[in-house]
Amino acid sequence: MGKNTHKLTALVTGASSGIGKATAIRLAKEGINLSLIGRNKKALQETADLVTETGSEALVLPTDVTKEDETKKCIEETVDHFGRLDILVNAAGIIGTGTIENTTLEAWDTMFNINLRSVFHLMQLAVPHLKKTHGSIVNVSSVTGLRAFPGILAYCVSKAGVDQLTRCAALELAEKGIRVNAVNPGVVRTNLHLRGGMDKNAYEMFLKRSKETHPLGRVGKPEEIAELILFLASPRAGWITGTTISIDGGRAQTCAR
Repeated sequence: MGKNTHKLTALVTGASSGIGKATAIRLAKEGINLSLIGRNKKALQETADLVTETGSEALVLPTDVTKEDETKKCIEETVDHFGRLDILVNAAGIIGTGTIENTTLEAWDTMFNINLRSVFHLMQLAVPHLKKTHGSIVNVSSVTGLRAFPGILAYCVSKAGVDQLTRCAALELAEKGIRVNAVNPGVVRTNLHLRGGMDKNAYEMFLKRSKETHPLGRVGKPEEIAELILFLASPRAGWITGTTISIDGGRAQTCAR
């Protein structure tokens, strides 16, 4: 068990890049110890190095969140090492293109296993430990969970599932002192779309177009999403649960453009 069992501990999935990485670093700056979850061990270690620079401790746990035994192990190792779990941030996710006509069952299942099933499983496994600390869960959803967009069907539906999972779990866990919320980002500059198959030129065009589709005239930064996640996970949001909060430059308020 780690020496600093009095310090808050957060487990962050998708911590190797993007919103997950930014969130881990932001939480660390608040003196919170981090359990870093992701599939890329080298990238996780890079995040861990940035966490330790803040004075917080980082535990690197390479994990495929779609595999039940690995997911269970990462929760157990986190609690064994730090002695507690206070915050769960589900930031791992993928995106892929496809319509109602051409999305394969395999692509559908892959999307849901990562974006929704793993979130449910991690929440379920974390609850016994979060009960003890009156902890908090923050799920990273998307503007696509609130609004419909063509061409990314499975992604949209998976994120809508994350939002409803957040609301239902919030009601069920409220009496146990556990708060559950979600953030719904618009387009944020990360590697999400590139990993989803979009080439670099198309991605740059997409970012350029996003300046027009987001009323504030720009895409978001991972650090901006991390600030909202920190707030929702902190005692400052102690009377907030079951919310899905847009952080999207106004994108969710617009009609098709």
